[in-house]
Amino acid sequence: MSVCEVPSRLAQSPGLPKSPEGDPVFPEPWAAEAFAMTVHLHENGLFSWSEWAEALSIEVHRPGRAEDGSDYFDCWVAALSGLLVAKGIADAGVILALQSAWQRAAEATPHGMPIELGNDPLR
Repeated sequence: MSVCEVPSRLAQSPGLPKSPEGDPVFPEPWAAEAFAMTVHLHENGLFSWSEWAEALSIEVHRPGRAEDGSDYFDCWVAALSGLLVAKGIADAGVILALQSAWQRAAEATPHGMPIELGNDPLR
C-alpha cells in the first residue's frame, strides 16, 4: 500500500460527510481545500490528532450551530483558524480580513466566473 492509499486520521473525523464508499465528500471546492490543508498541516506535525479533535469538537458543539450539520465545514475552518492563531502561525485579524476580502470578491464576481481575490473591489 502506498502512502497515498493510507487514509489520514483526519479522514476519520466524527461528522465528516462521506460517500457510500467511505470517502470524504465536500459541498464546495473550498471545503475540500480546507480539508487538504488541515491534513497537510497535521501530517507535517503542526498539531496532533488530539489537538485537532478537541478544536473541531469545540466548534461543532458551539451554540447556534446547524443541527443538521450543514455548517460542518464552517466548523472545520473555524477550528483550523483557531489552531493556527493559538500556535502563533497566523493572526486572527489577518484571517478575518482575508475572509472579508474573499466574501467581497465572491460578491463582485460575475456568475459563472472563477472567484479570485483580485476581484475584491477594496484590493
